[in-house]
Amino acid sequence: MRIAVISDVHGNWTALQAVLNDVKSLGADLVVHGGDLVGSGSRSADVVDLIRDRGWPGIVGNTDEVLWRPDRLEAIAQANPALATLWQIVFNDVASNRRAVGAERIRWLESLPNHWSHHGVAIVHARPGDCWTSPSPTGSDEELERVYGKLDAPLVIYGHVHQPFVRQLPEFVVANSGSVGLPYDGDPRASYLVIDDGRPTIRRVAYDVDAEIKEIASSRYPHMPWISAMLRTGRFVAPSD
Repeated sequence: MRIAVISDVHGNWTALQAVLNDVKSLGADLVVHGGDLVGSGSRSADVVDLIRDRGWPGIVGNTDEVLWRPDRLEAIAQANPALATLWQIVFNDVASNRRAVGAERIRWLESLPNHWSHHGVAIVHARPGDCWTSPSPTGSDEELERVYGKLDAPLVIYGHVHQPFVRQLPEFVVANSGSVGLPYDGDPRASYLVIDDGRPTIRRVAYDVDAEIKEIASSRYPHMPWISAMLRTGRFVAPSD
């Protein structure tokens, strides 16, 4: 069985279309989404509609959850006041996404589960029971085993950190699918994961980054230099004051 896992689209319609074309060419038997459908991309509402209309199973991510639970973000921001410029951008994004996505789609996102588990595969957005915090890609084997071993699956996949990897642990495999819409590993190509009979492989798909930036600009996104730099470099860029 071939399963495609797409996560962290963040509203990037252009990247999602390229990934879906790649998924179609592979002939996946099942597509599962790993959360964070919405974000600073050009068409968050359209991303939600496409995923929902296709009936693909999936889970909730933190940029989805913050639309109805802003208290989680507020607590994180209060604990990290040195990042005030970043938090202001994020709060602006949340308000913009709430308007763009609308109440009915938000209710659908709120109905999504925190984890998905079938065919020997368990998928969470960040960690079991919490879509906001996860081990880093450089976390130790011991940390990964402690966090994800409780899922009791031969293969565990998460997203959230936007950096894809596959790691064999003594008892199971942990993989990160990376980000379709906002990679942070230095490769601006969209990232997703394919599972063939239990074996995970990272897929990278080139897409027209400039076209997505133009789409975002047409929506009058107020932080264009910041988001453009991240899309072009495939890395997180700290916003300037």
